[in-house]
Amino acid sequence: MISEILAVAAALCAALSSMFISELKGRVPLLQLARWQMTAAFVMTGLISLSIGGWRSVGLWQFGFLAASSFFGIAIASTTYFAAIYSVGPRITALLFSLTSPFALTMGYIALGETITFQQALGVAFVLCGIVLAIGTPRRFITRGSSAPAMPVITPSSIPVTVAPKPPLKGPLFPGVVLGVVTAFGQALGTLFARPAMASGVEPFTAMAVRSGLAALFFLAILALPIGRAGRAAFQPGALGLAIGSAFFGMVLGMSLLMAALHEGEAGIVATLSSITPVLILPMVWIRSREPPSRRAWFGAGLAVLGTALISI
Repeated sequence: MISEILAVAAALCAALSSMFISELKGRVPLLQLARWQMTAAFVMTGLISLSIGGWRSVGLWQFGFLAASSFFGIAIASTTYFAAIYSVGPRITALLFSLTSPFALTMGYIALGETITFQQALGVAFVLCGIVLAIGTPRRFITRGSSAPAMPVITPSSIPVTVAPKPPLKGPLFPGVVLGVVTAFGQALGTLFARPAMASGVEPFTAMAVRSGLAALFFLAILALPIGRAGRAAFQPGALGLAIGSAFFGMVLGMSLLMAALHEGEAGIVATLSSITPVLILPMVWIRSREPPSRRAWFGAGLAVLGTALISI
């Protein structure tokens, strides 16, 4: 059971990383958070790679694929990931991140000619149903004040009363959902570009160091633009500590546990167990907000994990 325990621990690290990021809402702007986290991830994974000699496993063509993976999977996906957590919280963001498996499966079919079995197609349906079920249409998803004309209603006392029509389904939740979907798509695209390099034998920590290092350079270069300098917050040691902590749990410790799990166990089982973050994050949100998640949230998260299992195994 060692590989299974390691895979669950990796999912737990991903959940902790998301919770740390959610604590930075309103304290650290998105681009500043991205600079801090990518720089911290590069330093930590780079030191590990140097200690084990992993840099010798990267050639020029592997570097090119990892650079493309960094742009889509980290530079873009990480930014939208942070923005989604800021917008709709870690629970819904983790749930939307489950779309990475269906997106990766579809891209593998289109770009690499991989086959999709009935079981995998059923898994995609389960993931989609789980996300829709868990998110639903909460009240804050609905925006009041539609511009449509009011409709007269006749009461039993024959007194005309003006009632506003049912509002459209749009509002604060919609941008966060879009950001979460873009995150999953970018992550799947980054995985697609990284796959040839990893298959050729690139050491995992070295690959992560290359990807996070290039992303850190990208976010540092944005400082030359007005958008990169706008909204910068004053330095807060506690906020920096949370950013480094999220990088450590999400990209260093979590990745170490995942690599160890893959070394000891079957890839499909490890991929499934490491994707249970949407379930593990529910009690964390419960403890932090002191509000228990609904039964629909638990069932939807479990359904998304079951769909990922059907895709992976």
